[in-house]
Amino acid sequence: MTRTPLEDGSRGWVVRWKTFDRPDETRHFANGIGVYVDIGSLAIGRAVLEPGWRWSTDLKTSVETELCELHHLHVLVAGRMAFRMADGAVHEFAPNDVMDIPPGHDAWVIGRDPVVLLDVSGNISDFGLPISRARAVATMLMTDIVGSTTTASRLGDAVWKQRLAEHNSVIRRQLERFHGREIVTTGDGFLAIFDSSEAALLCALAAADATRELGIEIRAGVHTGEIEILPDDVRGIAVHATARIMAAARPTEVIASAVTRALAEGSGFEFEDRGSHELKGLEKPIVLFAVSRLANK
Repeated sequence: MTRTPLEDGSRGWVVRWKTFDRPDETRHFANGIGVYVDIGSLAIGRAVLEPGWRWSTDLKTSVETELCELHHLHVLVAGRMAFRMADGAVHEFAPNDVMDIPPGHDAWVIGRDPVVLLDVSGNISDFGLPISRARAVATMLMTDIVGSTTTASRLGDAVWKQRLAEHNSVIRRQLERFHGREIVTTGDGFLAIFDSSEAALLCALAAADATRELGIEIRAGVHTGEIEILPDDVRGIAVHATARIMAAARPTEVIASAVTRALAEGSGFEFEDRGSHELKGLEKPIVLFAVSRLANK
């Protein structure tokens, strides 16, 4: 019998069907195979995992994350399976179990029987692939303590740790104030991203003022460009450019790229042209500007 989509004209509904015998995609990986079909707004998947399969052994390297960061809604058809969550809790499942598994887990096959499972969460198309990397244009702020090694030696370990903690608190307070997202702490500096070039510049200037009151001088670089946004990191040439721009700043100085300057034009800043600079790792010279607030702002 030939099956074809049927349309109920009275309600305007369409009966759609697909079969795993002719999937939209088949994906082979170590100790397993997965297929899925796109139907409606979902991708429905079926996976067969052989005895000995384990996510952290067979997929971790290709996915490039410490744990599986996909949300799964599984129906276990055959075999037994276990999941270990980020907090260490282990959950075991048997046939006919319906499993709602949040992101952040390892998983493995229990025993000598293959596991057959259905995934109805709609994201099975990403299973076994590197985590999606969203690209966006953002303004980055990078800071660094000037002469941190010398200062630490002069103050001693105990005093320096306290001073560094105060510095970190001050920077984070300014990031919160100007709605910046902290990406990483580099020991004696920060990398953060902002949706607004104006907010990034205001945060940089405020951080320079606030840390100076602690007896600490920082330098700051601000640059706007396209980045890859990962769950806990950002990547891209623009990130490296921000680091080089920061390194060109003098103590207590905020340096911005021409791109950031153009975006923040008319926002109450004064930009002093520091000329064109050839920065390590970048193909073309970049025009840099020292940033300060206008006197009447």
